[in-house]
Amino acid sequence: MTFSLLGRCARTGWIGAAGATSDLAVGARIQHVAPGIGAVLTQHRTDPRLGPRGLALLRGGCAAAETVAALVASTPHAEWRQVAALDAAGGTAHHHGARVKPARAAAHGRDCVAIGNILASEAVPEAMVRAFEADPGAPLGDRLLAALAAGEAAGGEHGPVLSAVLEVWGDQDFALADLRVDRASGPIAELAGLWRDWAPKIDEFVLRVLDPDRARGGAAGSLSLPGAAA
Repeated sequence: MTFSLLGRCARTGWIGAAGATSDLAVGARIQHVAPGIGAVLTQHRTDPRLGPRGLALLRGGCAAAETVAALVASTPHAEWRQVAALDAAGGTAHHHGARVKPARAAAHGRDCVAIGNILASEAVPEAMVRAFEADPGAPLGDRLLAALAAGEAAGGEHGPVLSAVLEVWGDQDFALADLRVDRASGPIAELAGLWRDWAPKIDEFVLRVLDPDRARGGAAGSLSLPGAAA
């Protein structure tokens, strides 16, 4: 009952995740991202412990495929898990356990991977990948949201979507965007609205961390970050 995507901007090296589900607070459970390292998704009968474990493997030099293989080998309930990984070079991998409920599917593209379970159609992840790849020069947050909207338009999951998440990491050791709609009747559209309001403020928020004397305290700062907003 979840569809999600990990994506990387080849131009900036930024990494992010987006996902949606018919349950509460998807952003508290599925995505795990480390700047310059990679990202992991863990869903279906979600085991959030697999996320930090996967990031540790990526940090230690494992590629995405090696990371997913190690996670599957190390968990006693791999048949219930749906996992994906993206490494810093753009490599991707996924795992569907035998007991992950259909329709289940995955799709891999340039610098991205999408997975889903209890989907209305196996075409959902492929639609997400196509949307993410459509405009490689666009801000990463825009591309991730485009993928999420495309997944919903392709059928999404069997039930109404209730929560959604968008997470973007750049060069810093804190997230540039960690936006969540934990319960709403139209969470993907609401998330897109949050991003439209948030994206112009990213430079200012980063400036408050790195150089607070220069921060204006308003909607935008003078620091220009590649890939933040068009």
